[in-house]
Amino acid sequence: MGTVTIGVSIAVPEPYGSRLQQRRAGFGDAAAAGIPTHVTLLPPTEVDAAALPGIETHLADVADAGRPFVMRLSGTGTFRPLSPVVFVRVVEGADECTCLQDRVRDPSGPVARELQFPYHPHVTVAHGIEEAAMDRAFEELAHYEAQWPCTGFALYEQGADGAWRKLREFPFSGTTPAQDAAHAGHGTEPAR
Repeated sequence: MGTVTIGVSIAVPEPYGSRLQQRRAGFGDAAAAGIPTHVTLLPPTEVDAAALPGIETHLADVADAGRPFVMRLSGTGTFRPLSPVVFVRVVEGADECTCLQDRVRDPSGPVARELQFPYHPHVTVAHGIEEAAMDRAFEELAHYEAQWPCTGFALYEQGADGAWRKLREFPFSGTTPAQDAAHAGHGTEPAR
């Protein structure tokens, strides 16, 4: 059957996802069209295609143990000079993302792997482009804000054309953050 390249991520929902993808393309990042806007839980990983059913079972178990949480993005950051990346910061939900990616990459699981860099949840908005364009991305999105209830994650496969396509979604068990707040007697304010 051969091998496939997979990734696991939390999609940035609409309208935020397509707007950030358009901004990324506008900064000159040619890969933007084939990369849905996301927060990575498992970076690109080559696996045997025959292992996909077991990987999906593992991811379903991870999702079943998870609960929805609030994701909030605010402002920009960069990994330069270590890596040529500008990103939008995850300022709420980062701990939950870190726990999820630990469970996804569990040493006893089917996609156990070491990371090249320590895990840092983020939304890439520029990667490997000219420094001036990276600076522009950093400055123009410095006041970016978005918030939504994260209710699951998805498995993606990279095609021969380099584009990432969703294979399957994995919703969390439990109530939504809005339901939790309502039960506690507090409302939630939508993002602007």
